[in-house]
Amino acid sequence: MSSRRNDPMGEADVIPLHGPGGRPRPRPTPRRRSLMPPPAETPAEPIVTEQTPAAALPATTAPSELERTVTEVAAFLRRRLAGRYTVDEFGFDPDLNENVILPTLRPLYERWFRVETIGVENVPAEGGALLVANHSGTLPLDALMTVVATHDDLPTPRNLRMLAADLVFGLPGAGALARKAGHTLACSPDAEALLGDGELVGVWPEGFKGIGKAYADRYKLQRFGRGGFVSAALRTGVPIIPCSIVGAEEIYPKIGDLGPIARLLGVPYFPITPTWPLLGPLGLVPLPSKWYIEFGEPIRTDEYEPGAADDPMLVFNLTDQVRENIQQTLYRLLSGRRNAFLG
Repeated sequence: MSSRRNDPMGEADVIPLHGPGGRPRPRPTPRRRSLMPPPAETPAEPIVTEQTPAAALPATTAPSELERTVTEVAAFLRRRLAGRYTVDEFGFDPDLNENVILPTLRPLYERWFRVETIGVENVPAEGGALLVANHSGTLPLDALMTVVATHDDLPTPRNLRMLAADLVFGLPGAGALARKAGHTLACSPDAEALLGDGELVGVWPEGFKGIGKAYADRYKLQRFGRGGFVSAALRTGVPIIPCSIVGAEEIYPKIGDLGPIARLLGVPYFPITPTWPLLGPLGLVPLPSKWYIEFGEPIRTDEYEPGAADDPMLVFNLTDQVRENIQQTLYRLLSGRRNAFLG
């Protein structure tokens, strides 16, 4: 029998039913179909090498800003409740300052006043130094913004320890908060103690004469007192850093003063501005002027002989030098800005 059949194509092969020798060819065993679906294959873990591109690595979910904030607040509260924080002899609480006070001031510094700092390299990264600045603005926001500047904008963050007037520590609640923020009375013993401990100390020698001056006298420095800050610097041998602040004069333009109310309240002045007291509480919102804070070149005091702090002429001359340095810097900064609000 032929192994080919007549096929229309003429090429089809026919598999014989019998194997060699006439024995039947064994049939293949049929496969059973499982009713269960095949198991899913587990993907192999990627092999990570130094040459593996970052895009090929599995994505990880980073914690959101809200999650980080909640975690930090929870950690802060645990520390406070457990008493795991330190306070120095002046009452300075660095943990509270870092986590509560500075974050409260930053929106004003960064978004409202848009403060720009100049000459940050002139502030020493460590050791005692006395920062001396002009004062203005009806309310002392210029001092608070300088505190943020020395912490956030310096290459090495530093806590500015301000010397404040007695009135600040006599106000209910304000005195305790000022102590916790690291500030103390504007007196020579406290100033010399802080400078001797290697702290960055800030002083505003114009005092209330500067902060409460009329808008017509803006950026004209008032008298710098009797030079007590210079004596403290000479006794401790620390550099004096002149600091010039432009922008604070425009936040509450003082156009009048209600003397009888000021005497009744026991404050140096009761200001009248274009928005206060006409607009009530809304008048307390400062105008969004553009600020510049410039740190001048340090004036060394360690080159003088011991006892130089007791030389009144030397103290007077150094005080006048610092004042003139700040005044000339103010004039230069003012000549370079377009207007008070755009800079």
